[in-house]
Amino acid sequence: MEAASSLVLVEVVDQVATITLNDPRRRNAMTPELGDALAAAVAALRTEPDVRAVVLTGAGESFSGGGDLKMLESLRAARFMEARAFMLEFYARYLSVTGIAVPTIAAVRGAAIGAGLCVALACDLCVVDADAKLALNFAQLGLHPGMGATYLLPRRVGAQRAAELLLTGRRFHGVEAAQMGVALEAVAADEVLPRAKALAAQIARNAPLAVRALKASLSPDPAALRAALENEAMRQAESYASDDLGEGLAAAVERRPAVFRGR
Repeated sequence: MEAASSLVLVEVVDQVATITLNDPRRRNAMTPELGDALAAAVAALRTEPDVRAVVLTGAGESFSGGGDLKMLESLRAARFMEARAFMLEFYARYLSVTGIAVPTIAAVRGAAIGAGLCVALACDLCVVDADAKLALNFAQLGLHPGMGATYLLPRRVGAQRAAELLLTGRRFHGVEAAQMGVALEAVAADEVLPRAKALAAQIARNAPLAVRALKASLSPDPAALRAALENEAMRQAESYASDDLGEGLAAAVERRPAVFRGR
């Protein structure tokens, strides 16, 4: 099958599809355009009945550096309802992966930051680079978490560990991710994609009807995820109006500690 855009590549081999986020120059930063390409690739896969498992990865040295900072800056000028609606549509593009009817495996090399890590969490399994740089650093930017972070992360690691990772926004590496349950396992960087594909191939050899049914049984509750996303979109829209977000974005660009004033 052909990808809908050069921003996302799709390859199908032996009933396993590999979707690659393909904007390595920008570290696969999450933009509406990349999201549209991913959603189109996911939609195309739904017409491929022979695909039995899907691997999601990123081209270059990063899985995804997270939300595009210029996009976040532009949203500071949006009205509350416009920002809320934009975020809901933005989440839907990337979380289209949760609508794939067969098991999904994230193959995470290099950095997976913020919303980028959330997309990996939205997959059924995750194989991560042992030295990967990972973070859910929303609060360090002055931004409420989004992309399902407040729902997807506690499902993986429990409420208390999720609270610690989200409230501190601290960085952690792939080995710790596997220890906490953020990832299934951590391997050397050059083994990440082969290991994810091997898992996908093992799944693809099983009875497809049973696997699809099991996937549905294990998947996030759609109503609970939707409620979390609606709350996150509202909270993020509130964040866009704050001086703190402006300071957080400026600090990120200038590579300095942010000084937040709570307004």
